[in-house]
Formats: sequence, C-alpha cells, structure tokens
Amino acid sequence: MKRNNFKKKIRKIHLWLGLSIGLIVFIISITGALYAFQAEFTNYFRKEAIYHQEKDIHSKQVLPLKILEQKINQHTKEIYPIHWVNIPIDKNLSYVFYYYEHNPKAWHFFDEYIIYKSVYVNPFTGDVLAVYDETKDFFNIVKSIHFSFLLKSEWGAYVCGIPTLIFIIMLITGIILWWPKNKAARKQRFWFNWKDGLNWKRKNYDVHNILGFYSSILALIIAITGLYYAFFFIQAFIYFTFSGGETVYPDFSHITTTAPAYLKNESTLDTIAQKVEKVYPNAYGYSLDFGHKHLDDHEHPNYSVFVKQLDYSYHINHSLIFDENSGKLLHKHSHEDKNLGEKAIAANYDTHIGAILGLPGKIIAFILSLICASLPITGFLIWWGKKNKK
Repeated sequence: MKRNNFKKKIRKIHLWLGLSIGLIVFIISITGALYAFQAEFTNYFRKEAIYHQEKDIHSKQVLPLKILEQKINQHTKEIYPIHWVNIPIDKNLSYVFYYYEHNPKAWHFFDEYIIYKSVYVNPFTGDVLAVYDETKDFFNIVKSIHFSFLLKSEWGAYVCGIPTLIFIIMLITGIILWWPKNKAARKQRFWFNWKDGLNWKRKNYDVHNILGFYSSILALIIAITGLYYAFFFIQAFIYFTFSGGETVYPDFSHITTTAPAYLKNESTLDTIAQKVEKVYPNAYGYSLDFGHKHLDDHEHPNYSVFVKQLDYSYHINHSLIFDENSGKLLHKHSHEDKNLGEKAIAANYDTHIGAILGLPGKIIAFILSLICASLPITGFLIWWGKKNKK
C-alpha cells in the first residue's frame, strides 16, 4: 500500500509538472534539434566565402591586420569599430571579422544587438567576400529561442532554465513511474510488444514510457549542460565534481599589461598573431580582439587570446595572455595544463550539442531532441485519453 501511495504522489507530480511546462519543453527540444547541424548547414551555404581560392599562397604574405581593418571599414562604411577577428591557421580559409555592439538596456533579441555582422575576407588581398547580418541568420534566431525565447539573454536564460530544471525532476519521476514492480511487467517496459488490435492509447503509452526510459540518461546530461548557461550553481557543481573538490576556478587576472602605451603600434596585433601561430601551429584557429572601445565596454584584466584546437569542437582549447602594448607573451595555459574541472567546463557546450563526438554525436543529439520533444505530446495524450474514457 505504501508503495502504491508513493507512486500515486509521484504520478501526480509528474502529471502536473508536465502539463505546466510541456509546451516550453517541446519548443526547447525542437529548436535544439533544428540547431544540431548548424555548423554543417552554415559551412555549406557560406562555402564560397569561407574558402577565398587565392592561388600560390605559400609564396605570399597575409596583409597586416590594421590594413585589413581599413579595407573592411571602407567596404562596409559601418559607424561602429570592428570588435574581433577569427583567424584560421590554414591560410586557405578566409579571415572572419566581426562587428558586434551589445545594447545592455534591450529586452529582446532583435534589440539586444545593435550590430552583429560577420565579414569574410581574403587575407592576402583584403577583398571582402561576403558580409552576413548575424541577427537575421536562421540558426542564430533558433539558438536565441532555444536559449532565452528571444528575450534578453541575461535574464531570458532563466525563462528556459527554470522549465529545464523542472524537466530534470520529470525525468527522475518518470524513471520511478517506469520502474516495473515485477518480472512480468518488466518485459513490457523495455521494448514494444504490440499485438493486433491494440488500441492507440496503449501504443501511445508504450511510446512515452519506452522512449522516455531509453533517452533519460542522455536527456539528463543534455538538460544539465543546458542549465549551465542559466544557473551559476550548475557551473560550480560541474567544476567542483570534476576537479575533485576544487571550489576556486584558476584566475589569471593578476597577469596584466605593464609595458608603456607608446610601445603599441600598427603591427602589435600582427606580432601577437605570429606568436600564437608559433606556439600552436597545429590548432584550427584563434580570435584577436582589436581593443576598441564599445557601447557595453567592461574592464578586461588582460589581453587574452582564445585558441581553438579542432575545427568541429571547442572542448579542446588553449589561452594565451599577452602584453597588449608590447606584444610580449606573458602566460600560456594549454588544454594539457588544465585540471579535469576546467576541461569539463570547456566541454560543456560541445557536450550539450553533441559536437564533442563529431557528426555521430550531433546525430545522437538530434534524435534525442526529437524524442524529448515527443514526450510532452505523448504524455498529454495519456492524460487526455484517461480523462476522456468512453
């Protein structure tokens, strides 16, 4: 009797939580599925801009970054300064410069970015190959719906985060409800055992239970890695767990620029770029900030360069700290130097979208997202079917 009463309470919790957040979970899951192959589609549709097709590049030199910046500004005639550039190690690929200005007073996605444009450039000639308004990009809009329902990302993340937290509770209660009470019941819980004449309600019930069971562990991982972007305590929990109990994340803010400002010149960024490529010649690419003032400007303790090791994933990355005036390398923090907690934090995004396993991981994430999207529908149909018994 106690067991039955316990399951009745769990069933009520599962039901009412499901009815309250079902639509939100459906939207988050569908947008997650749509975003799964974002990189593949973007690379396909932008392939003519990504590959500049310059001939005999081994006998040529890339133009200085400040010269490229001038050429881009002349082409775009934007009133805002370039924020940063993504530089590939493979010089067969175009450089990608970004205009990015964030409005801290905005309350939705389309007002949050005053400008967010990417400019693909041939680094040998300075020719602008393409300019994309990232605020109108299909996948960026899908990502914003998935992340914050097109609301301002700073607090819109909670609008998606809280239902995701509830979804985790539903996964746990769902496993409790799924758990068979005996061996006979167990046979029907692991796979479909449909006989002719079985009504749709029973089939729907089995789809909800069986797909829910097989997806639960991976769905839990996807949900927790998603909560990382909404709640600091999730970030702290992940770091604490994987670092073996460490509570303080490594801090390099004490490593700062000390050289006098007059040493900074037009070639300082190029000096930094050359040093990055010398330290990590086998990396995929890196990002350099141009150091201009911006509308939402905030203090940077030092000049840090993010280095991406792989083309398909961010989870293996390195950071370099430079004196932004002299271009001197002050500190190197490679992937190999990081503790397991740091590596787990670095892998969070790619774990969430499946990219950590390459294309097979994205396929798994896509299928899993569709299953998660189906659970509110099949769950609702179970409730509706019981409520409308003839």
